[in-house]
Amino acid sequence: MNKSKSGHDNMVLRVQHVAKTYNEHGLQTPVLLDVSLELERGEALAIVGASGSGKSTLLHILGGLDTLTCGEVEIEGQRLSSLSDAERGRVRNRSMGFIYQFHHLLPEFTALENVCMPLLIRGSSIAEARQQASSLLARVGLDQRMHHKPAELSGGERQRCAVARALVTRPACVLGDEPTGNLDEANAAQVYALMLELNREIGTGLILVTHDLHLAARMDRIVELHGGMLRAPVLA
Repeated sequence: MNKSKSGHDNMVLRVQHVAKTYNEHGLQTPVLLDVSLELERGEALAIVGASGSGKSTLLHILGGLDTLTCGEVEIEGQRLSSLSDAERGRVRNRSMGFIYQFHHLLPEFTALENVCMPLLIRGSSIAEARQQASSLLARVGLDQRMHHKPAELSGGERQRCAVARALVTRPACVLGDEPTGNLDEANAAQVYALMLELNREIGTGLILVTHDLHLAARMDRIVELHGGMLRAPVLA
């Protein structure tokens, strides 16, 4: 990784003093108090924390899917707060990939068609999208299953398809919210290894929210969300 020019060249995500308070029926509930972090290309970061600590809220804010109360999120140097909804949507499509605990594949489409979607939304030709999607599906071991619909795939296969969909645009940053939480131990380990391998191969930044400390330990860095702020975790 070439850092000779400046650290800014490799920075894909910068979060500065982000806070989030929900206001419902006049009742204010602070979830995030003061969160700052930076992520470079090719870096893998795990965020751990107790249930209800705000991990998913933070991930949604990082991806521009939820608003923040104060602070700033920059993706490839672009401040999300300065963008319109449409512009944020374009940034998500161009620079971000998302993997959730539940695969969220479209049931009426095949694995190949699901992985093609982000490329088609971006404006790629059908031929180009099919070529890139089929290549990545083969890379994740689904070359014999790409014409099957989600209901015809196993849980591990569906999640590998979701990983391929998140990475097919070669995004600057991939956000994963408990992406292996719905899988058995063997499949979880396989999908996790695949995500880390592709993260390094493609050079995308990777942030995973997980409760599994054994899996988190395989990342480059671990931080814990506690009391609305990030800190170095106290690991048993």
